[in-house]
Amino acid sequence: MIKKILKWFFYLLIASFVYILLIIFVEPPVTITQITNAFGLGLKRDYVSWGEMGYNIKLAAIASEDQSFTDHSGFDWDAMEKSLHPKKKNKKSKIPFGGGASTISQQTAKNVFLWQGGSYDKYIRKIPEFYFTFLIEKIWGKKRILEVYLNVIETGPGCFGVEAAAQYYFHKPAHSLSRAEAAMIVAGFPNPKKFTAVPMTKRVAWRYPQILREMNNIEGDEDVDALLKNK
Repeated sequence: MIKKILKWFFYLLIASFVYILLIIFVEPPVTITQITNAFGLGLKRDYVSWGEMGYNIKLAAIASEDQSFTDHSGFDWDAMEKSLHPKKKNKKSKIPFGGGASTISQQTAKNVFLWQGGSYDKYIRKIPEFYFTFLIEKIWGKKRILEVYLNVIETGPGCFGVEAAAQYYFHKPAHSLSRAEAAMIVAGFPNPKKFTAVPMTKRVAWRYPQILREMNNIEGDEDVDALLKNK
């Protein structure tokens, strides 16, 4: 029995590794989150290439979700340690810049290969999430990770990817988004079904000006500029 389990586990590792290699060249055909949403809100997605995404949405994503993206190897250990010992919140507390303990790399691994789930199974999900995060960092690199992330992330009610969000909210392609429009879309990432850019919810109205300021702050960073201006 144990031999059979180990055998199937080995096959699963090989299959997952092959799939990771495949996604270097093609976009993920579908994700578990997309499938579950398709039955309720429908499925609006339109994968676009790195160049077709435009500069502003990439900068907004890094500024809001993971300002250490170009520096870490997939995991922000300092943020993870802080998340294990959270400070008590007060009425004036606000969400910190740069996202939480989950990096863009980790979010990409979860969105492409795993499931969203809830708090009850997040520790079970963390094990394969670490495995996939480690591999995509080594095999894909930062540019491909960010490209896939912005193509598969949930961006609105039934919308996945920044192109679908740009068309849904602003009736334009992603590469034509203004800085403010890009920040509005990213401001809804924590819960895109609830936090919408149009009509603009209170959370998005409060958050997107902060993202704009952070976009200005990180724009001069050497590594960020090198990544985003990479053709």
